[in-house]
Amino acid sequence: MDLKEIQNLIKFVANSGVAEVKLEMDDVKITIRTTLETNVTEATYVQQLPAQAALPQAVAPQQTAPVVVNVNSEAAAPAENSKFITIKSPIIGTFYRKPSPDKPVFTEVGSTIAKGDVLCVIEAMKLFNEIESEVSGKIVKILVDDMSPVEFDQPLFLVDPS
Repeated sequence: MDLKEIQNLIKFVANSGVAEVKLEMDDVKITIRTTLETNVTEATYVQQLPAQAALPQAVAPQQTAPVVVNVNSEAAAPAENSKFITIKSPIIGTFYRKPSPDKPVFTEVGSTIAKGDVLCVIEAMKLFNEIESEVSGKIVKILVDDMSPVEFDQPLFLVDPS
């Protein structure tokens, strides 16, 4: 089916007064929806390629080099960080190291923390959630900058439990 045939089909459906038409052929799916109040026609085209098309072959060489680099860097990182505990974000929001702009930070690198100590605040939907430590130990590294957005399960701190 070429572009001219699709355009003719859209015009035909718009003039016929039908609300929706779905057409499926070998590797093409077309859905045409019309809105009768405003006489507007909306068309969605989805073309599916066969499973073993040339596209996956073109993508595979591009992915090979980064995978090799990532494997090497990931192999070295666990060896260095294996003795540390990672404290991760329990929610999505904005990470703050201070309870307010005029107060001191909750914790610094090298600080000793106890289970239940507040490490930071994450703002989510105008609510400030205190993130408490689940372990005791020493802060080795702070992995997020102040006032940065964080994702769920994103590493925030590295703690040495010894």
